[in-house]
Amino acid sequence: MASSIRRLSRRRLLPAPFGNRQATTSTIPGPTRPGIPAAVLVLSVTLAGCAGTGAGTADDARPAAVGAHGASAAAPGATQAMPGRTSADSEASAAAVHEQLLGLGPRTRAQIPANARQVVLVTGRGKNSSESEVVLYRRTSAGWEPGATWPAHNALKGWTDDHRLNDLRSPIGVFTLTDAGGLLADPGTELPYDQSPGFTISGTGFEGEPLAGSFDYVVAINYNRKPGTSPLDWTRPLGADKGGGIWLHVDHDGPTHGCVSLAQQHMKELLRTLDPDRHPVIVMGDAASLKR
Repeated sequence: MASSIRRLSRRRLLPAPFGNRQATTSTIPGPTRPGIPAAVLVLSVTLAGCAGTGAGTADDARPAAVGAHGASAAAPGATQAMPGRTSADSEASAAAVHEQLLGLGPRTRAQIPANARQVVLVTGRGKNSSESEVVLYRRTSAGWEPGATWPAHNALKGWTDDHRLNDLRSPIGVFTLTDAGGLLADPGTELPYDQSPGFTISGTGFEGEPLAGSFDYVVAINYNRKPGTSPLDWTRPLGADKGGGIWLHVDHDGPTHGCVSLAQQHMKELLRTLDPDRHPVIVMGDAASLKR
């Protein structure tokens, strides 16, 4: 099964969108993505992604992604010193800016890369809850500015600091967002986007809900995966036992296997807003863990 894999280079003509606004972009063909072996895509038809299902999905069927405890996820958060300021002044300024990311403690804030200008904050209701809320923040000259709050689902059994294959928990941490894809055509994202039949999924979730359409749009969360590749890439730098295939994807009205899911219109808005030049990251976990 051949995949339609493409990488687009986009040039922004208007300021980055936020909330419900959309940016106007011009599309310039760029280098194509390395191809995914046909055998992998055939398996992906039934195994890709991590939407919750009793039969098993990407997280327990495919080796996968870099993140929560991977080197690409955590970089000390700091701002550059401004002329005439001391190092202490700069550190105080950085701390003040990060404080505006509501609900985050010093340990979590320290993991946010200094160059991040977009943060997708996912706050779970409880350590063992599958329900959460998502807020997209953008960094401005005045600090972190929040967008709308969206309801979301995470893994069936909640959250964990030590995600393992098939544990039915979402990994806690700070992870970069570099790659997207889906069964449907690119909705206008500036992230590299892989449209492929490999994002097809069927069956039912943990609560009997249909999973069809869950992977119409996805953003790969860089937990135990190789950034710069299609979300369908099976590379697992931390080993297969650490799970993988952790994505943001379309909500199917039930818990996931390990991913975070949003309503389709919110996924489209997120894809149109994320900008690789702003180095977006996702900060995810239950509320109590994020306060550390």
